Amino acid sequence: MGTMPEGSGGGTAAGPRTLAEALRARGDDELAALLRARPDLLSPVPNDVTQLATRAATRASVVRALEHLDRFTLQTAEALAVAPDPAGLGELRALLTGDEPAPEIAAALPHAVGELRRQALLWGDDDRLRLVRVARELLAPSPNRPSPTGLGPTVAEATAGMSPGRLQELIAAAGLPPTHDPVSAVAALTALFRDRERMGLLLDSAPPEALAVLDRLVWGPPYGEVTAAPAPPVQWLRDRGLLLPASPRTVVLPREAALHLRGGRAHRLPEPVPPPVAASAERRPRVVDSTAAGQAYTALTTVEDLLKDWHEGGPPVLRAGGLSVRDLKRTAVALDTTEPLAAFWLELAYAAGLLASDGEADERYAPTPAYDEWLELPPAERWAALALAWLPGTRAPGLAGGQDSKGRALSALGPGLDRPAVAEVRRRVLGLLAGLPEGAVPDPVALRDRLRWERPLRGEGAGAGRDLRDRAADWALTEAELLGVTGRGALSAHARALLPPADGEGEGGGEGDNGAAGPGPDAGAADRRARAVELLAALLPEPLDHVLLQADLTAVAPGPLQRPLAEALSVLADVESKGGATVYRFTPGSVRRALDAGRTASELHAFLADHARTPVPQPLSYLIDDVARRHGHLRIGAASAYVRCDDDALLGEILADRRAQGLGLRRLAPTVLAAQSDPGTLLEGLRAMGFAPAAESAEGDVLITRAHARRTPPRTPPSPVPDGPPVPDRTLLGAAVKAIRAGDRAATVERKPAPAAAARPVADGGALPRTSPADTLATVQAAAMTGSALWIGYVNADGAASQRVIAPVRVEGGFVTGYDHTADEVRTYPLHRITGVAELAED
Repeated sequence: MGTMPEGSGGGTAAGPRTLAEALRARGDDELAALLRARPDLLSPVPNDVTQLATRAATRASVVRALEHLDRFTLQTAEALAVAPDPAGLGELRALLTGDEPAPEIAAALPHAVGELRRQALLWGDDDRLRLVRVARELLAPSPNRPSPTGLGPTVAEATAGMSPGRLQELIAAAGLPPTHDPVSAVAALTALFRDRERMGLLLDSAPPEALAVLDRLVWGPPYGEVTAAPAPPVQWLRDRGLLLPASPRTVVLPREAALHLRGGRAHRLPEPVPPPVAASAERRPRVVDSTAAGQAYTALTTVEDLLKDWHEGGPPVLRAGGLSVRDLKRTAVALDTTEPLAAFWLELAYAAGLLASDGEADERYAPTPAYDEWLELPPAERWAALALAWLPGTRAPGLAGGQDSKGRALSALGPGLDRPAVAEVRRRVLGLLAGLPEGAVPDPVALRDRLRWERPLRGEGAGAGRDLRDRAADWALTEAELLGVTGRGALSAHARALLPPADGEGEGGGEGDNGAAGPGPDAGAADRRARAVELLAALLPEPLDHVLLQADLTAVAPGPLQRPLAEALSVLADVESKGGATVYRFTPGSVRRALDAGRTASELHAFLADHARTPVPQPLSYLIDDVARRHGHLRIGAASAYVRCDDDALLGEILADRRAQGLGLRRLAPTVLAAQSDPGTLLEGLRAMGFAPAAESAEGDVLITRAHARRTPPRTPPSPVPDGPPVPDRTLLGAAVKAIRAGDRAATVERKPAPAAAARPVADGGALPRTSPADTLATVQAAAMTGSALWIGYVNADGAASQRVIAPVRVEGGFVTGYDHTADEVRTYPLHRITGVAELAED
């Protein structure tokens, strides 16, 4: 029997003959599981099961489905691609296990076959398993695309086009009797290669050198080059069909012979069981949690320092988007970290919506209004906001500084860094960490091996012999440690509480292994966040309201400070070092900065006395008084600029100083100097000379200089780039299954033939029914009275024709109102747009 189209209907009691018929026999939950596992089939919702089967067998959809298979399920599909079509479950098991017993493979095979069937990549009963045609074409061996099994073409495929005389020579050299036609000759040679006993006798007579040639080809690739005068061992193999010509200079080992040499196995190393993720070390859970909490607080301060540095406006945006290499280096220096880590912190702030471009003509980066709201949150809440932005993020900061496939530079915060595979790998890495005992540190090598087993086809080249998946796994572990998701390599309790529940991935299934759609993706997210915040808050230290002043003009903060204290102290002193304790140093410049911000000397003394656990050192008091005494003694205004001072001797000192030559100063009066420089330049120039001038307004008042915050307009955080269509929720799946069932009923339901005198023939194959207006009205009225359903043809106002199954309930005014089984709702149709009706069969 020939192969029928995969999307067509029809069937027998012996089993489904097409993919459409196999899908039609599934229950609603099974159809929902298929649509959840392959959400691309829902765009748009198929009209019926036949259209669903057709769409499931398209190349793009099949490729995507294959990419989501684990290694053993994929090996099962590859074995089916080299097996006869159709193949029984016993034949498939033999290809995977070979001649030796393999209980692990036998135990895992039903699940793999069930997964292929559930994904609609396989259909048919266990005695007639069929891969969809596109999957077979993708996985079967060909000269241009070697099979992952390493097998070559069959004898029949390799001898296609060979002359009958040459075929007779082959079977004669193999010790077979001559045949009368090429077909029987190919069948005889195939049967010889499949017969273990006769094939063993043939190979026993082979020269040792010929067996060495076969050993090099048996596990693939099965092709080899030959010269015009091949060596005797190669010629011996060619004469007996053990090597068949693939081209004038190439020979191939036929599949049947390779399987005999392999002991019947299609794969050299089947992997029915996922490699375990072993623990390389064990940590105490309390140590893990405290370490992660400390790192979480460091992450918060790093993001604050970054955005505080850009408080008045950050660096410009490149024309092509992103941050320049020079600005990234400056940011790394400011954060006292490396450039790759600086790129990570930038991307994290960007993903959390705390940082964006301002959209001005001279476009620059700046904090967003959401940053000010974020600062007001408790520390644990701020960490949760960062972690929840990082978990689904698809941007890959590790690619910054490299190039894309077209040779274009990739920059931090720029376009081209989105990689959906990064989010998938991060989710799986954290899921595997969550599956380990508390305090267990995974072995990175075992972790990468497990990821390769789960998604063998998802690797994307990334240069240097490493694919993106391996690099993404390393990034996930590093970033998790930086963010405080892990502590000393093990998953923390607050991160474990924040992670969504496992969805069944990784144990031989694709996305959505839990069958029908579960709760929406945000179900329970608020509860998980609240629990994580509660656990982390208990581990974070309480902010302090004091510092320790020392005689060397430094202040030590033994822990995190309350925000008002930290902000005031950052103005009055410079941060000298960070770590477990932060060291601040008081300098004339820092004290002058506080005075410029409007604080007086007495206020500074009171501030230190209120927030110091130790007495205020005398050198610090002298420093404040000395700077305050000189602060504002000189006044700067606009002339272009001027300097005024009651002490004319001081002005004379400034004029005599060589460092003032570039300022263009000249004396206008004993107490006034005019300058060609602008007030800002003059102010900085005199400060660089060691003076402490103060700027004044046009009215002569001292100007208080405070940092002017620059904020972008409200910005929405960037959305992760989806890896294909989103997984549908339960409501959408239920509606889609109902629509497919209704459309399938309308397309396949059996109709009663209309009376010959009153109706034109009803065409088969989905054509609209045709009846006269009078017969249409009479049939619809009768159905409304009896409550029966009708099959109708309908043409809407745009001229689009469709078939529907309706149950009329009212007919009046030229309209029929009834329950439309196709749309699963009550609708009203104009009678003049109904092309015809047909009653449904009793069955």
